[in-house]
Amino acid sequence: MKILFVVYDNDSYIHWFPQGIAAIAAVLIKAGHEVHIYNQDLNHYPEEHLTEYLDKNGYDMVGLGVIAGYYQYKKLLSISRAVNASRNRPVYVIGGHGPSPEPEFFLNKTGADAAVIGEGEVTVVELAEAISNKRPLKDIAGIAYRDGGKVVINPRRPLVKNIDTLPFPAYELFPMEYYRLLRGPHISSGEFALPVLSGRGCTFTCTFCYRMDEGFRPRSAKAIIEEALFLKDKYGITYLLFSDELLMSSPDRTVSICEAFLKAKLGMKWTCNGRLNFARPEVLDIMKKSGCVFINYGIEAMDDVVLKNMKKALNTDTIVKGIEATLKAGISPGLNVIFGNIGDNKETLQKGVEFLLKYDDGAQLRTIRPVTPYPGSQLYYEAIRRGLIKDCEDFYTRHVNSDLLTVNFTELTDDEFHRALLEANARLLKNYYARKMELSLKEMERLYIGRDAGFRGFRHT
Repeated sequence: MKILFVVYDNDSYIHWFPQGIAAIAAVLIKAGHEVHIYNQDLNHYPEEHLTEYLDKNGYDMVGLGVIAGYYQYKKLLSISRAVNASRNRPVYVIGGHGPSPEPEFFLNKTGADAAVIGEGEVTVVELAEAISNKRPLKDIAGIAYRDGGKVVINPRRPLVKNIDTLPFPAYELFPMEYYRLLRGPHISSGEFALPVLSGRGCTFTCTFCYRMDEGFRPRSAKAIIEEALFLKDKYGITYLLFSDELLMSSPDRTVSICEAFLKAKLGMKWTCNGRLNFARPEVLDIMKKSGCVFINYGIEAMDDVVLKNMKKALNTDTIVKGIEATLKAGISPGLNVIFGNIGDNKETLQKGVEFLLKYDDGAQLRTIRPVTPYPGSQLYYEAIRRGLIKDCEDFYTRHVNSDLLTVNFTELTDDEFHRALLEANARLLKNYYARKMELSLKEMERLYIGRDAGFRGFRHT
C-alpha cells in the first residue's frame, strides 16, 4: 500500500524532527508498505499545495499526527480541509496525543476515517493491512473509526512491553541535513543535533500532564548507544536531545546509562528531561563526565501546597537542593515554572519569579506560562467537574494561545491573572536581556583591550 505522512508546518525556522511519524513509518516499511513524507515544515507549503499534491499523486492512505496545542489543533483542521478537498482523497487517518483522549470529537471535526489511539506501531500496521485488504475495522484494537454516520471506539491496545524490539525511526525518508540544524543549550555552530528517545512513559502522575500511557518502559543502554552511533556515522550528529519525559527515571538507571556512554566512548554532548528527586551530586557528576550539558527540569511551582495539589511528588526544598547541585556539577538547568494551578495566587507566582531570577545561568530564555488542562489530563476532567469547561469542544473554543488563560482555577479574575503574568514575565525578560548585554560588553572588552584574536564578529552566526 502507498502511504503518505504529512509533517505540518509550525512556522519555525528549524523544526523538531518528527519522531512519532518516523517511528510509525519504520514499522510500515518493515511490513512491506511504500511510505512517503510530505514536508510542509521544510518547504512552508500552503494547505492548497497538499490538495494539489494528492490530486496528482495516488495514495491509498494519508496520515497526520498532532499533540493537543491550540496551534496544532488549528493546523489539523486546516490540513483536514485540504485532504478532504482532494479529488483523489485517500483513506485519512489521524493520531497522536491530540486525538487520542477524545477520538470521537476529532473524527467529527476533521472528517477523518480513523484515529489511532495512543501508541501506534502495532495498531497502524494492522490498520494498514485492513485498509489494503478492505477488511472491517471492528477487531482492530487501539482505533476509533467512522462507520456510516456514527463513530465506533474500539478497546485500547496494550503497550509494547519491550521497545528495544522496535526498529529505529525511518531517518532515510527525511531531509536530515535540515533537521540536524536544530539548536540546543551549549551547542556550537559547527555541531549537528537530533532528538532521540531513551524510553517511553513516566512513573509520575502530574495532574496537568496529558500523557495517556501508564508506567515507564526504558530502552536499554545498548540500544540507545547503537542508535546514537548510527546517527553520528550516517548524519554527523554530535549532540543528542533526549526528548522523552524521564531519562532520569532513577539514580541507578541514570548512572548505568552514563557509564555505558563512557565505556562506548560516545563522545557526544547530550541533554535530557530530569527529575529533581534524583538530582544527586554523584549522579550529576557522571552525567557531566559522559557529555550532559543541560537538564530540563519540570519545577512548575515554588510553593509546597501547589506542588502537592498537582501531584508533582516534589517539594521546594528538594527543588532548591537539586538545582544547586546541578549548577555545581557544571550542567545548565532548564527551569520550567507554570502558573494557574489549583492553589496558585500572586504570592506563589512571585515565589516562582524569584526562583527563576536567582538560579538562571543564562542558558535559555525562560518565561512563565499559564497551566492548560489539556484533554486527557487529570486537570481537564477536574475542570469539567467544576463546571469551568463543558467538554472538548468548549476547551478548544477557549484554548486560543498557550500564553493566554484557557481555564482559570485561581481566585483572580482573568484580567488580574494576565496582569500578574505580564509583570512577572516583564521582570524575567528584562533580566535575560540585561545579562545578554553584559556578556556582549565583556566580549567587546576582551576584543579591544585584551586583543582577542579569536573573536569572530558581532554578527557571526
